[in-house]
Amino acid sequence: MTFLWPEMLLLLLVLPMLVGAYLLMLRRRKKVALRYASLSVVREALGKGPGWRRHLPPLLFLLALGFMLFAVARPAALVTLPSQHELIVLAIDVSGSMRATDVEPTRMAAAQAAARSFVDDTPMSTKLAVVSFAGTAAVVQPPTLSKEDTLAAIDRFQLQRGTAVGSGILVSLKTIFPDIEFDLNSSNPRPNAGGRDSMRGTPLEHAARREDGVRPVAPGSYKSAAIILLTDGQTTTGPEPVEAAKMAAERGVRVFTVGVGTPGGEIIGAEGWSMRVRLDEDALKQIANVTNAEYFYAGNAPDLTKVYKTLNSKLVLEKKTTEVTAVFSALAALLAVLSAMLSMLWFNRIV
Repeated sequence: MTFLWPEMLLLLLVLPMLVGAYLLMLRRRKKVALRYASLSVVREALGKGPGWRRHLPPLLFLLALGFMLFAVARPAALVTLPSQHELIVLAIDVSGSMRATDVEPTRMAAAQAAARSFVDDTPMSTKLAVVSFAGTAAVVQPPTLSKEDTLAAIDRFQLQRGTAVGSGILVSLKTIFPDIEFDLNSSNPRPNAGGRDSMRGTPLEHAARREDGVRPVAPGSYKSAAIILLTDGQTTTGPEPVEAAKMAAERGVRVFTVGVGTPGGEIIGAEGWSMRVRLDEDALKQIANVTNAEYFYAGNAPDLTKVYKTLNSKLVLEKKTTEVTAVFSALAALLAVLSAMLSMLWFNRIV
């Protein structure tokens, strides 16, 4: 146990002084009684007496005072408290292909608009986190109840090279389960369908990862958190997205995918190179199906309300350092009232 105002504990020195004053008062009472002339008068003065009952009300009052002084020091303790959890992780593609204009004004702007619309409609009790991914993935906004912070993180996106959809899923999983280590390393290039080499990564079933002892659960059974993946779906590097989705499915987390772009795509280029970027709806639908979720098109952002409507609060126990002043104050009040009641009942007076 710790104290926010530990210096106030010095007030407890008052208690032994009060005990001494009480003992002194008892001695004086005996001396007054002995002044009577005969023993019979002394016995009558002292009487058989209430015995231990005479000391109980003052003792209870002393304990009440002690708890009051203890409360003044503002004690804090590590206690286990129930907490409600609802979390949605927005994983948003910030790769160079998102600057394509086959969706007006750009794919990036469309993804941001869909994300903003979703954030605005999300209940205040739901925590939101933001993960951005291109060649790598990172948490740009940890879980928070602040919609302003979430929207600010979405507005700060800057386009980068590469598209690691799998890394975006795994970093989102790490945000939901911070105590579990997921393997994010992969370095096995292979040619894509167009003949151009791309860093697609080693399948995760062959990647080294920590054995966390978690038994697989039914896909979609974890109702307290979900991932919303906004991307054009074309992976160029990092872990296999479907294998990353399987890791999410093993933990019951649904990955709702939102496609940004058009199937026909657009040719983009810079610094002497060019490439066609298409919306890979098949890949995004597969990710959603593996995790028992749904696929959406960015133009249907209002449909994303289905995501948080399927969430249920999860009651979990968390250990937190919490001020327990109220506990000691309540004990002090209870003892003080009990002391007064006993004194009135036995002696027709308040201590």
